[in-house]
Amino acid sequence: MHRNYSLDVTAPLLRTQGYVDGRWVTAASVFPVVDPATGQEIARVTDCGAAEAKQAVDAAYKAFYSWKQYTAKERSLLLRKWFDLMILHKDDLAKLITFECGKPMRESLGEIAYAASFLEWFSEEARRVYGDIVPSPARDRKILLLKQPVGVSSIITPWNFPSAMITRKVGAALAAGCTVVVKPAEDTPLSALALAELAEQAGIPAGVFNVVPCSREKMQSVGEVLCTDPLVSKISFTGSTATGKILLKMAADTVKKASMELGGHAPFIVFDSADVDKAVGGAMGSKFRNSGQTCVCSNRFLVQTGIYDRFVEKLGRAMDAELRLGHGSDPNTTQGPLINTRAAEKVVHQISDAVSQGAKVLRGGKRLDGSFMEPTLLTDVSTDMLCTKEETFGPLLPVIRFNTEEEALSIANASNVGLAGYLYSQDPAQMWRVAEALEVGLVGVNEGLLSTPEATFGGVKQSGLGREGAKYGIDEYLEVKYMCFGGLTP
Repeated sequence: MHRNYSLDVTAPLLRTQGYVDGRWVTAASVFPVVDPATGQEIARVTDCGAAEAKQAVDAAYKAFYSWKQYTAKERSLLLRKWFDLMILHKDDLAKLITFECGKPMRESLGEIAYAASFLEWFSEEARRVYGDIVPSPARDRKILLLKQPVGVSSIITPWNFPSAMITRKVGAALAAGCTVVVKPAEDTPLSALALAELAEQAGIPAGVFNVVPCSREKMQSVGEVLCTDPLVSKISFTGSTATGKILLKMAADTVKKASMELGGHAPFIVFDSADVDKAVGGAMGSKFRNSGQTCVCSNRFLVQTGIYDRFVEKLGRAMDAELRLGHGSDPNTTQGPLINTRAAEKVVHQISDAVSQGAKVLRGGKRLDGSFMEPTLLTDVSTDMLCTKEETFGPLLPVIRFNTEEEALSIANASNVGLAGYLYSQDPAQMWRVAEALEVGLVGVNEGLLSTPEATFGGVKQSGLGREGAKYGIDEYLEVKYMCFGGLTP
């Protein structure tokens, strides 16, 4: 952690200016991008404000009228070229993720493959935007239902998947015929700007894909333009529930279409009939990927009394054997830093709260240098503790003991959010019953890693609105127009 690590990326992919209307643009000031593992500055990026955001919206609006005239096949081929370029440059793109967001290189490479897969998927879905010809109740009429792009879409993305959260939205938007303005997270703008460079290389026309990076200080003014400008028809946001509510309020005045992928608080239920080794493997992947900083990370581990001790013992051994802290560019690292010191402080606070109420620390529990946090295993956890009430976003694994299926479901569903949920069982009736009863948008049954472009992603309750991915993801960027042709001679 104390070695010198330097970001070595091919020149055209390390972009530090905004990208508006096919041009690289500067603003009056810049802001630093920091490697969360070392605290060292790795780049200074153009700090766009309301004026640049407005220019980007205007450019996207102008480009929309030509982009929507492209045939589905033409848009499909351009998205496919963009996908091919991402795969070609996967190593450099992964380095950017590791240095600006901290995740281990193996995970960063996994993210680039995942991110690119959305461009591939939606390049194929672009040609499957089907309308309907509906049988008319009148003989002299024909009823047609036509799908058309909604228009300019504001895309506001988080730092934890700085590449995939953009392509999952933008792939669908561009496939549908929409144009976009992307505001990446202030911690991780380099991945978004590298995607802009590759979009340009792929031949995506000027104004179709715009990126306005900004600092935390400018975030509110830029967000306001993107959510209130009347030329914007749609907003798509991934981030916290609290921020999502603010953006929805801003978008309400102009009645914009909105997709929201917000916070989660995933339960991970292990029943007595479960294969304990598989459950432990699922728990390791679901909890410790990206050091616990994903919105579908398991947050509350509910383990039935009959296998509780065995599960906890095997899980502790797996943590000892598999988890290695360090800089993400070190090939041995499995756990990078948290994104910043505030994130580490939140985990420490949850641990001390749990311990003060009787929880036992079986592994870890300590904060290390900077924003590094020891992977932590807690037992004797109760539902009164903070870690079972709010999303952690860190490597903390609290285990709650339960006796009956009804009790587990009651605890699992006692949350105002519902993004992902997991269950391990070998009883087919129980698998089906519990999967249906969990109040979440994604369920993993004997599986800890779920995300794929072929399936939907999105939550219920206060975890958001709409779905991304699958054949449904493109519908978020389409309107249905009814056309009635009358006066036809029967």
